[in-house]
Amino acid sequence: MTDFLLSHYGELRFLHIAAALASGAGFALRGAWMLVDSPRLGARWVRVVPHAVDTLLLASALALVFASGQSPGALPWLNAKIVALLAYIGCGLFALRRGRKAVRVLCFVLALACYAYIVTTARTRDPQGVLALLGL
Repeated sequence: MTDFLLSHYGELRFLHIAAALASGAGFALRGAWMLVDSPRLGARWVRVVPHAVDTLLLASALALVFASGQSPGALPWLNAKIVALLAYIGCGLFALRRGRKAVRVLCFVLALACYAYIVTTARTRDPQGVLALLGL
């Protein structure tokens, strides 16, 4: 199985990146709809598609870790991504649920910041994320 995954590492990586971009874009769109109180948030596909995309994202991440033989605990940048992912999920849950609009907007902004951190951490393979890109 590892040989199979390793032989398709490029495809797995592409799938993971595409799923990450789709997940982030979908969250941003749902957040924008939340900001304007759009009834589109109630559509069935809006509740189903993100789960499918996020499942694909998680499965491809696990396949990449397994294929490369990496141990998440041994890589600081991967640990940082996992912690930021948990923060992103938590903030995202509060952003798209019912409640006070000010709290939801704050959680939406924090979730987008977590997403940006996750992406820059993945790109740089540095737990400093965006700060590493800026050379700080």
